[in-house]
Amino acid sequence: VAAFALSEPGAGSDAAALSLAAEHTADGWRLTGEKCWISNAPEADFAVVFARTTPGAGSRGITAFLVPADRPGLTGSALAMLSPHPIGTLEFDGVPVTADDVLGEPDRGFRVAMNTLNLFRPSVGAFAVGMARAALDATLDHTAHRTAFGGPLSDLQAVSHQVAEMATRTEAARLLVYAAAAAYDAGESGVPRRAAMAKLYATETAQYVVDTAVQLHGARALRRGHLLEHLYREVRAPRIYEGASEVQRTIIAKELYANAAAHEHMDPVGLTQEPPA
Repeated sequence: VAAFALSEPGAGSDAAALSLAAEHTADGWRLTGEKCWISNAPEADFAVVFARTTPGAGSRGITAFLVPADRPGLTGSALAMLSPHPIGTLEFDGVPVTADDVLGEPDRGFRVAMNTLNLFRPSVGAFAVGMARAALDATLDHTAHRTAFGGPLSDLQAVSHQVAEMATRTEAARLLVYAAAAAYDAGESGVPRRAAMAKLYATETAQYVVDTAVQLHGARALRRGHLLEHLYREVRAPRIYEGASEVQRTIIAKELYANAAAHEHMDPVGLTQEPPA
């Protein structure tokens, strides 16, 4: 079981601001500091740890290390979260690492982190699509059999149109996730943008679908133990995991503008302008 140890108490969305210190020693480095909001911590068998090897260098001074859980000085604790996901902290008290523990190259760890997030983000999107599908299936069953105002809820246009919207958004999210995953597997261009789009749309869609499903089920969905009560707690976190929705929008916009700048010889409708005489 692995942990991806990037976030810190003071460096979440701004991952380049991380401060876990890697101090040079005769044999390599010693890691000192704290990681927070780490999946599978502290029970993971090893952690991919991102540390500051060059102070003041921003994203260019970060190195990725593979650190086994039994290294001296490495401890951690679980965090009690809204949803019962295995998330915790890791504390580093002079944890020794060597050149053999480096993933990639020294001071180039930020690239390792971003490439890993390009894989994680569609997977979080898939997690969200699964929740949306579960909520949609429950809503279809409930509205088809629950009788009110002389017939099933599905006969009410106000209900059936909401279900149609839930289904359409869920299907769009599913296709975005599949497309992003396929692009990653094929090594296509634009993977960061497509991964961010998939994660953003799928998680925001799941929030909408689950919330609408709760509304259509009424008070029964608020009882402890109901599927939707469970999903309502679960669905909130993915909009923050692996980069909050605001971070995904920033990535998408930056990629779009960078692509537009690279093709600025194109006119507004996408046709190549005539070369000068």
